[in-house]
Amino acid sequence: MRRSPGGEPMPTMTAAQRRERARVQYDAFIRSCPTNQLLDRLSDKWVSLVVAALSTGPMRYSDLSRKIAGVSPKMLTQTLRTLERDGILTRTVTPSVPVRVDYELTPLGASLAHLLTAVKDWAETHIEEVHEAREKYDAEN
Repeated sequence: MRRSPGGEPMPTMTAAQRRERARVQYDAFIRSCPTNQLLDRLSDKWVSLVVAALSTGPMRYSDLSRKIAGVSPKMLTQTLRTLERDGILTRTVTPSVPVRVDYELTPLGASLAHLLTAVKDWAETHIEEVHEAREKYDAEN
């Protein structure tokens, strides 16, 4: 049994109890906090676009590549691997000739998709207002 600094016995916490205790202490404003690091990853434009694209259903790599204009094969592969590692999407390989690989959001990814799709939709809706604000700012400065 662990002992407190005063020497009293302390009960051992389970992993779930330690995670719950740590969860309460998360603060995304602190750079070293895992939530800050996760926000950094989620704010990447390729992550947002991949998640938004997959919000309509499973897609193959080539479909994603066509849908997301400007993404390089290296960046798309890296983004997909990162999202798979984070539990946001799954990668399913179907043995065939050629091999078929499908990407699909997990339930965790689907919950994120609602938010990122809303941000994408907001950007598409308000881009003209942003352009006007930029022009006004640039003219005044």
